[in-house]
Amino acid sequence: MQRRTVGRVARSILGACLALAATVPGTVHATADTFALAPDAQVVGQTSTVAARHDETLTDIARIHGLGYEEIVWANRKVDIWLPGEGTPVVLPKRFILPGAAREGIVVNIAEYRLYHYYKSNGQLMVSTFPISIGRMDWATPIGRWSVTAKQKDPAWYPPESIRQEHLQDGRGYLAKMVPAGPDNPLGRYAMRLSATGYLIHGTNKPVGVGMQVTHGCIRMYPEDIEWLFPQVPVNTPVQIMNQPYKFGWSGNDLYLEVHPPLEDDHSTREREMTALTEQYVLLTRERPARIDWQAVEEAYRRRDGIPVRVGSGLGIPQSVAAF
Repeated sequence: MQRRTVGRVARSILGACLALAATVPGTVHATADTFALAPDAQVVGQTSTVAARHDETLTDIARIHGLGYEEIVWANRKVDIWLPGEGTPVVLPKRFILPGAAREGIVVNIAEYRLYHYYKSNGQLMVSTFPISIGRMDWATPIGRWSVTAKQKDPAWYPPESIRQEHLQDGRGYLAKMVPAGPDNPLGRYAMRLSATGYLIHGTNKPVGVGMQVTHGCIRMYPEDIEWLFPQVPVNTPVQIMNQPYKFGWSGNDLYLEVHPPLEDDHSTREREMTALTEQYVLLTRERPARIDWQAVEEAYRRRDGIPVRVGSGLGIPQSVAAF
């Protein structure tokens, strides 16, 4: 109980900071990062750097460039979140190792706060990727294989009794049994219901919090992202939700590693971190042996900044390259 109370206090303080940041004007762009995939592609995108303007926060920069809160903070640990300062270089971690999952429908990797949407365009396999918010400790986003069962524009929200009670206990006042569509609706303008009962992929009326572990288990997206994704996803689209803080992937003959901090409530990974990382390496190199630089692996593990780094190279010509 004490742990939950501390967590609520911390969230309240951070929420106040985010609310203040949300008052800073900024430009919002369409943020879908979309890539055409070759059959053996495992690494997409590029990391780049921009100079902060005097009136920007890291959260402003994140939204403009299609990133979430945690991932831009991980990549810029020495930069002040709320006042980077005019001209400060800000790293944009927009290179991604694709998660180890079937490349169909929607794949969500909660460890990196990111959603991947796979689809065909004129026979070409494509992937679009977006930052997301996920469920906090008390309300975990459900791991597993699900599907989209329904879609709704301008949805009403029917909060369960547990959430209504939480509002009262946290001093946020009375929450109605039904919140109609509009600016006060936390689901935003679009919602896609999952076969995991009670869980949605939806927008938000508080976009500054995207990229954090703050929801009641649902997957929350920027308004402009869910508006783009909503018409692309038909009912019955498969949805795989996974937790993969360590990702290895091939780019040509180079082996890359992407490391994210395990989630606060991911006790199984935290108790065996290097073992879990090594298991991922063994899985990927089972059919394609590699010469690996374990010092580079340890450095990536220490930094945990979500940026793919080269940690090895292939040995000989691979007989096959398994998608990972």
